Amino acid sequence: MDSFTVVLQVLDSTIRLSVPLLLACLAGLYSERAGIFDIGLEGKMLAGAFAAGAAATYSGSAYAGLLAAIAVSVALGLVHGFASITHRGNQIVSGVAINFIAAGTTVILGQAWFQQGGRTPSLPNAARFNPIDLPGVETLNSIPVIGAIYSELVSGHSVLVYLAFLLVPFTWWVLYRTRFGLRLRAVGENPAAVDTAGISVPWLRYRAVICCGLLCGIAGAYLATAQGAGFVKDMTAGKGYIALAALIFAKWRPVHAMFACLLFGFLDAIAIRMQGHPVPLIGEVPVQLMQALPYILTIVLLAGFIGKAIPPKAGGVAYVKER
Repeated sequence: MDSFTVVLQVLDSTIRLSVPLLLACLAGLYSERAGIFDIGLEGKMLAGAFAAGAAATYSGSAYAGLLAAIAVSVALGLVHGFASITHRGNQIVSGVAINFIAAGTTVILGQAWFQQGGRTPSLPNAARFNPIDLPGVETLNSIPVIGAIYSELVSGHSVLVYLAFLLVPFTWWVLYRTRFGLRLRAVGENPAAVDTAGISVPWLRYRAVICCGLLCGIAGAYLATAQGAGFVKDMTAGKGYIALAALIFAKWRPVHAMFACLLFGFLDAIAIRMQGHPVPLIGEVPVQLMQALPYILTIVLLAGFIGKAIPPKAGGVAYVKER
């Protein structure tokens, strides 16, 4: 296998592995721009993945799984909103509680419904989001380099992959070119000014957590019905926390968030590729260390290369209307 093919395979894996991170990162972007810190991205993704796997198993439809994942994730987002917006509770505690609830409930329900140790049955191809070939693949295959790049990197992904990357410019447009986006950013910086203008701060923040739940649901559905073939216990494996790290690394900007998620996806792809392969001057590295490499490098990058990241001023603070 030549080096060009290896590079293409690593980049292809990078794209696939970065999709759930990107969706969760954009989800957190909507929420945190509105002043609601959401550490529960992990739990909403995990619950969405289980809902997608279970619904796709019973219905035989990947789209039914997607809708179920969105519904469950949005419901958890509303729970977080109810605790942190309506009752002005601690947003970190609420998010952690959602993570714990999702981690335990998915295993209990999975064992009760399917008796497979907390996982769902393996999904057939008809119940999954399968790769699609874009127009021109056969024509461009005859062209050296360009044909391989088009067929391996651009084409051959599921519809959720293309949706995730299309959501990046869409999110930029929503945040910076629409009235809703202007108000969303304003409520995260100065909710009192938004309230003075006659705009409901709680309703704006509820819409933000709904957007967050929707995107986390899509991320969970991708894990269970596109990247995988069903739900597996703790299949998010900390991706929600890495998405939060990517969001901070990107300084709460959508395009930067995409590149940050691609970077973390690349680190994950390299770690997978290097398992079982000797490293020059070192030899074969233990599998456990290679699996931990993306998380270690995430900490290193955040600690040493992020610079000063200033979150929204009203982030994490419950708004109390003055009388």
